[in-house]
Amino acid sequence: MSRIFPAAALALQTLALPAALLAQPRANDDPAMVARARAIHERVMTLDTHVDISPANFAASGPNYAQKLPRTQVDIAKMEEGGLDAAFLIVYVGQSPDLTPAGFAAAKASALEKFEAVNRLTTSLAPTRVGLARTAAEARAIYASGRKVIFIGIENGFPIGSDISNVQRFYDLGGRYMSLAHNGHSQLSDSNTGERDNVWLHNGLSPLGREVIAEMNRIGIMIDISHPSKASMMQTLQLTKAPIIASHSGVRAICNHSRNLDDEQLDGLKANGGVVQLVAFNSYVKCDAVKNAQREAAIQALRREFGITATNNREVSAAIQALPEARRNDYLAKQEDITARRYPADPAATVSDFVDHIDYVVKRIGIDHAGISSDFDGGGGVEGWRSATETFNVTLEMVRRGYTEAQIEKIWSGNLLRVMEQVERVAAAR
Repeated sequence: MSRIFPAAALALQTLALPAALLAQPRANDDPAMVARARAIHERVMTLDTHVDISPANFAASGPNYAQKLPRTQVDIAKMEEGGLDAAFLIVYVGQSPDLTPAGFAAAKASALEKFEAVNRLTTSLAPTRVGLARTAAEARAIYASGRKVIFIGIENGFPIGSDISNVQRFYDLGGRYMSLAHNGHSQLSDSNTGERDNVWLHNGLSPLGREVIAEMNRIGIMIDISHPSKASMMQTLQLTKAPIIASHSGVRAICNHSRNLDDEQLDGLKANGGVVQLVAFNSYVKCDAVKNAQREAAIQALRREFGITATNNREVSAAIQALPEARRNDYLAKQEDITARRYPADPAATVSDFVDHIDYVVKRIGIDHAGISSDFDGGGGVEGWRSATETFNVTLEMVRRGYTEAQIEKIWSGNLLRVMEQVERVAAAR
């Protein structure tokens, strides 16, 4: 649990932080307002629904996630320093085109390694500082005890393969939300990436994907629609008996990216009773849609020119490194020309830009349907919220905009926990 400081000391401490850590210039900030924001930050449960992990950081010996690691945006020490009270650590497996028993087996093995890593954290590495929450009630009890709350989310249903019993197995291991696809079509669902080339595998959900949705309702796993295609999401809304979540997405009306939700999707989420966890991922927060599309098309053409067919970033990097040296240098020079000269990146998004997405959702579909995620250690971060240590800046920006403590509590954790409870109730009644 975070330490409580006197209000005056908090104001002075906050004003002494580097300006780069703030969403807006601080010359106009009222010290009393900053102190009020700090007090709110201390009182509400702050929950980030998407933090990626590497099993190497959960080793039984040597530097590990219980300590302040030099290369991670999140670890337990950083959560304690920044007042981030709870986080979904992610069992992520990148999408492979190998939709065969061998491909499924490899994906499942990778998923199980990450489940084991999180279990090691909560049972061996830091059991007095964190607790694994399997229900919303457990989360509140862990928080009340002064420990950090750890949940497990599953990013990509690819590892369940064709064996639907793996949904129950992953639930038993602690998984409490799951998306049916990532970047690339899975055996369960089309991905948002189909917008890039208009190539689809299922035109939404596959027959197996429809069965998995029913199974997730039966067992009590929240359905995450952040990476699947829009058609997949809209079909999910027709099938599910429980509210759904978008674990880490933005608003397409602000940033026209396939990973963001348009107004029809937001309206559907409201009707379903779900929640969108707005994500502090720079290129989903702030973007020039035309320039980004041109940049993406140029990069895809470059990859085709060099015979690179992978879609997962890690696999693309490996394919580039595998090129002969002269050809690799040629590729990198052309890539640099695309990203630095022809279509340079926009200025970095800020916490203020990020909270614009929260504002939009609140105004469009209501305060009960907005939440927060970072995608830290998976590419996430904006100026002012680059790691868990800077989490207070998000609360401060919401206070600047006039959100009340009750509203901030809903956005930080209340809405997500409410959905989780409703999913639990649907499962208990079946």
